[in-house]
Amino acid sequence: MEQTKTADRYDQMALILRIGLGLVFIIGGTSKLSLLLVSATHDGMVANYMGTSGYINTIFQQFLFPSGTDGLFNPSVFLTALSAFELFSGIALVTGFLVRPLSLFYAFLMWTFVVSLPVLTVPGVEVTVKTYTSPALFVQVRDIALSGMFFVLFNLGSGTMSVDNRFISERKTINWDVLGLLLRFSLAIVFIIGGFFGAFAKIATFATWQPVLVIIGLLLIFGNDKVVRAAGFAVIAVMLWYMVQKLNMDKSIIGNLNGIKREFALAACGGVLGMLGGGALFTLPDLILRFKQYFSMFTGTNVVNANANL
Repeated sequence: MEQTKTADRYDQMALILRIGLGLVFIIGGTSKLSLLLVSATHDGMVANYMGTSGYINTIFQQFLFPSGTDGLFNPSVFLTALSAFELFSGIALVTGFLVRPLSLFYAFLMWTFVVSLPVLTVPGVEVTVKTYTSPALFVQVRDIALSGMFFVLFNLGSGTMSVDNRFISERKTINWDVLGLLLRFSLAIVFIIGGFFGAFAKIATFATWQPVLVIIGLLLIFGNDKVVRAAGFAVIAVMLWYMVQKLNMDKSIIGNLNGIKREFALAACGGVLGMLGGGALFTLPDLILRFKQYFSMFTGTNVVNANANL
């Protein structure tokens, strides 16, 4: 009975992650297609992605489009196809269709957004064009968090209320200590980088005082179960606050949602940690115990593993 309740709990958490992640791509795909499929905004959208302050650097442009803009596979076709796939995959994630394949695909794809960003951080070089002047890892840290979330979702499976479960029966063994650690670190790095480096260009601070972000990030990493749960709910509060701050009545609904799409996934991640905790691995109590065990090898003292009580 207890194992069934635990499995149901994990399935519910998978549903929350699916919806949070799926909304990112439904909103992103819809927003891009609404611009790419309209002649008046099409060229501007392509230029926005291919320019010096876009998302595809020279190396990736030459790799993806060896024939330039005149080839069969050009930036316009690429962005339209990618946006359509975003929309489809977002709907698939929310409905629970092909969850594991999509999770694994996106878990790796998120990193390409980091390495493809055009960045200039060379000391002493004057920037004469508009581009990114912060490290790509810092600018795209939210995508790194999404990658970690996708790896967790891949292990959790489709969860409850999913199309997949109508056709396949998944057998899985969940080690929440490991998955919770990945989820904690994925979310914490967003807050720590925002807290320490938020004064620099294009680094998200969620309209929140930076020391607060640092504290939440550190609590997510080092806190015990109760502390991590509280930090998870604090993440939701920060995301809701940021969403309210970003609301702009001059923008369309999809325009407003596109500005906060990743925050839906981050809030979902905070909700999962708030309800399940983050496991015991590498929390401060666990680290203290590990240090005691390490030093006990020199003294011959036996230190009991107390992880179960942490």
